[in-house]
Amino acid sequence: FHWHVEDLGIRHAYIKRGTPQLNGKVGRSHRSDQQEFYQLLSYKGDVDLEAKLDEWERFYNFARPHGAHNGQTPYEALRDKLQ
Repeated sequence: FHWHVEDLGIRHAYIKRGTPQLNGKVGRSHRSDQQEFYQLLSYKGDVDLEAKLDEWERFYNFARPHGAHNGQTPYEALRDKLQ
């Protein structure tokens, strides 16, 4: 993963082990995934998990407002930074 993103021109940095305060955004994202996606699935009937995950990721990044971005979606926040 590290070399793949580096090849794409994206800087990738590791955080220290045992420092959850440095990993808060990832932890919050995982909690949202658990509460708003995985918990609502019925695994017996969800043979199309990949399609549902793709749909969730699109919703999460392009339609779901985030408190960390003052009510904007991650896409809107990134777009504003790049303008």
